[in-house]
Amino acid sequence: MDTTWIIIWLVVAAGLFAWAWRAGHLARLTLYVQQTKEELRKCTWPSWDELKGSTVVVGISILILGLFTVAVDQILVQLFYLFKI
Repeated sequence: MDTTWIIIWLVVAAGLFAWAWRAGHLARLTLYVQQTKEELRKCTWPSWDELKGSTVVVGISILILGLFTVAVDQILVQLFYLFKI
């Protein structure tokens, strides 16, 4: 029983592969991967110092946004308690 299912799935996978090959999907996928690699080679990547600086900026921004959210939440909670909403 298990061997039968394995054979069935292998045949299905082979059929799908043959269909993708014949329809040209594999050639397009290969071309896409090659073009993606080529574009990534053109990219300029940040230096270690730039990366550390950006990480600090993101961390500070998250902290400020978090503190702002907590402050607004506390103000709204106090207003709701004040007006018994």
